[in-house]
Amino acid sequence: MVWQQIYDPFGNPLLSTIMAAVPVVVMLVSLAFFHIKAHLAALLALGSALLIAIFAFGMPADMAGSAALYGAANGLLPIGWIVLNIIFLHRLTTENGSFKVLQDSLARITDDRRLQLLLIAFCFGAFFEGAAGFGTPVAVTGAILIGLGFSPLAASGLALIANTAPVAFGALGTPIITLAKVTGLDEMELSMMVGRQLPFFSVIVPFWLIWAFAGWRKMLEIWPAILVAGVSFAVPQFLVSNYHGPMLVDVIAALISMACLTGFLKVWKPATVHTSAALSGRADNSTVEADPDEKPSATFARDAKPAVMRAWMPWIILTVFVFAWGTQSFKNLFDTRPVMDPQTHSAKLDPQGKPMREANPIFAPTLTFATIHQQIEKVPPVVPTPKKEDAIYKFTWLTSTGSGILLAAILGGLLMGYSIPQLLHQYVRTLWVVRYSLITIVAMLALGFLTRYSGLDATMGLAFAATGIFYPMFGTLLGWLGVALTGSDTASNVLFGGLQRVTAEQLGLSPVLMAAANSSGGVMGKMVDAQSIVVASTATRWYGHEGEILRYVFFHSVVLAILVGGLVTLQAYVAPFSHMVVGGH
Repeated sequence: MVWQQIYDPFGNPLLSTIMAAVPVVVMLVSLAFFHIKAHLAALLALGSALLIAIFAFGMPADMAGSAALYGAANGLLPIGWIVLNIIFLHRLTTENGSFKVLQDSLARITDDRRLQLLLIAFCFGAFFEGAAGFGTPVAVTGAILIGLGFSPLAASGLALIANTAPVAFGALGTPIITLAKVTGLDEMELSMMVGRQLPFFSVIVPFWLIWAFAGWRKMLEIWPAILVAGVSFAVPQFLVSNYHGPMLVDVIAALISMACLTGFLKVWKPATVHTSAALSGRADNSTVEADPDEKPSATFARDAKPAVMRAWMPWIILTVFVFAWGTQSFKNLFDTRPVMDPQTHSAKLDPQGKPMREANPIFAPTLTFATIHQQIEKVPPVVPTPKKEDAIYKFTWLTSTGSGILLAAILGGLLMGYSIPQLLHQYVRTLWVVRYSLITIVAMLALGFLTRYSGLDATMGLAFAATGIFYPMFGTLLGWLGVALTGSDTASNVLFGGLQRVTAEQLGLSPVLMAAANSSGGVMGKMVDAQSIVVASTATRWYGHEGEILRYVFFHSVVLAILVGGLVTLQAYVAPFSHMVVGGH
């Protein structure tokens, strides 16, 4: 029996909206005010969503449970599978010391603190955002900057400012992949749209970073290098996101940016070398004791070039594997098979004369969640005409990006000298380390899918549509707020992605534009979220000073988020910018 979504169960739009917002409020308040751990906060929010969907919005209990399970399955594969295996690779490189060699090689390229900051916090940080995400780039670059002599406040705050423009494509495109799943919009169109917003800020952020560190005049002294770093990141970011997909955007753009900046510094030098690691124009008395166990890399000093090549080798292998896994031809090779005509024993052809293909049950078995598949119906005014929702889970165990990462990690580990038993031991340890992250991801996706199938996001979207022409700015800042409170662009997309689509459709805006704006605006909230600030204070060994870090970065975060909202507004309403919108209205 088909169940139609109810958007105003209380006959009072305000009361219905407040009730629909309860799971989101539970999630945000648990994290922001009660400091409950993320996995517990996500489970509490999921529990409240189940109760409200069933008892307030009239969703049958079996449908609510099935929707949550469908979301949980999507949380494990592909999202959790990506996170688990990329952290596994990172741990392998850390355990054998090659990651330390990588740090040393970056620090020796230039003595100028501004250029070191540009290379490490922006370029190298973007690489780790693309490869791992989830706090890894701030932890890595903050630790490196402390080792180079930057103060804890400078190392923490600047690492957070730099880790913005790449975030939407972080963790091999996880925020965009998740956004597509939650909203039901096309993944490639979302990638293209975000790739037409963030490249502007990939050019702005490096200038902003050096200005925040050294001041306006010192920034202008190295503007050619900043421009090289920004443009050489922004152009690949646009090209890869628009013509390949979200998975390798940051990895490729960061590698190209690092190569271009390093090459440029071989032929260009600033007129004066800036050697101070203190923040300009700001009293900065933050200090931290040096780590007595931290020693220079003997391997690097003794055998520089081969050591650096060995240190980069696992990440190069990762790039090759993930690039191959991201191509549609590779996916088609394993996920589908030709549809055979039983009479002629040859492949059937479609009306265009191309071979027809169907899902391959070996490499891409499907699971239909029969309780909700075609059994839940969205109705006006959320959609023009009643529309039934699909719920088919594709278990693409081989062509999932996480599988490519795992194979890359195994190959890289073997080449680094690990034995099979050692790799197994490290994998079990990694699984234990990320256990809570996996629970969080599963619970968050379960919450997002339940919100979508129960119509809670539609109820909130109808309320937010009341902002009218101001919604492009409002929707962008909603993404910022989501990341600021949850600590994750992925989590913000899960919470608000469906709402953005519903609201955009109500206002006649492109749903692709506003869903992408949620992610693009969200990246600027990354520098003020509690999770990132704690990671920064921990990496720089400046414990207990999270409030000082927050106060330092808050202004930068808000202003940059408003600038993103301004761009989205131009895309929505101003003709010269509207051609950048994909997906139509």
